[in-house]
Amino acid sequence: MQRRRPHSVQTIAVMRALAVDASRWRYGYDLCDELGLKSGSLYPILIRLADRGLLASTWEHTEPGKPPRHLYRLTNDGVAEAARAGRESSPARTRHTELGRA
Repeated sequence: MQRRRPHSVQTIAVMRALAVDASRWRYGYDLCDELGLKSGSLYPILIRLADRGLLASTWEHTEPGKPPRHLYRLTNDGVAEAARAGRESSPARTRHTELGRA
């Protein structure tokens, strides 16, 4: 049986941001900017969410000479988990999330 740990404040913030429009693909850079997270915090969260089947990712190929960019969005399971995590988060945790701090 796999042990279920609560999501970090930052993970909940990422899921909430992605859940605003769950069908929209988002760039990691834009999420960093929106949430005030550093890439060293955001990308491990995105990897964990993808490993758990809560996040889909794809590559966007742009014009020649520019590197492809990774895009992310929640899966159906991710949308459900974001809603559940939002209901279970305490007001203190939510207040810190809005400030971009743990």
